[in-house]
Amino acid sequence: MSTHSIISPAIYYWGTPVVLVTTTNEDGTPNIGPISSAFWLGNRCMLGLESNSQTTINLLRTKQCVLNLPSDDMIAPVNALARTTGTIVVPDIKISLGYRYEKDKFSVAGLTPQASDLVAPARIQECPAQMEAELAGVHEMMSSLPGEAKGFTLAVEVRVLRTHVVEALRLQGHENRIDPDAWRPMIMNFQHLYGLKSGKPEVSALASIEEELYRLPAEHPGH
Repeated sequence: MSTHSIISPAIYYWGTPVVLVTTTNEDGTPNIGPISSAFWLGNRCMLGLESNSQTTINLLRTKQCVLNLPSDDMIAPVNALARTTGTIVVPDIKISLGYRYEKDKFSVAGLTPQASDLVAPARIQECPAQMEAELAGVHEMMSSLPGEAKGFTLAVEVRVLRTHVVEALRLQGHENRIDPDAWRPMIMNFQHLYGLKSGKPEVSALASIEEELYRLPAEHPGH
């Protein structure tokens, strides 16, 4: 029988899908925010976002976004976006993690904007699954943290309005089902990028960041 031991991870990315969230900047230009804190229940999705990110700022202002899911062969564009931000004044914490400001995220990543049907933000043509969504709720996380860390993270709930998929993902004989054998999502697993079926396809640009840099202050003294 295996023996368990106690550890204190700085991050808890046990394996979640990569999502490229498109939003609209105040000047009408598009922004792409790569995230990996997302889960779905019914037609609702909960996004874990930093409160000072451009994606969050845009989403709270416009109340619209598109959730674009890259397949596991889209390593190059995801890595190109990994350490970029649409916020002109880059927050100190992001500077320490090696982030830089980029205005045109589509060009940086070599991706193609595609008009949405129901929301203003563009879809990403290269992503095989795209969900147009609207803001449904905002929940502050980690409110018990001290100092500047308080309110740093938000759980943002969005409602999916329309879903677009490439034909290859449709399950034969069903109008509204995805073929799980055809869908190959990109998975973030402790900063490394994996394919669901193909194993670890390539190195992640984020994997070179020391995990301890993500650690938040302890909520209670002595813990």
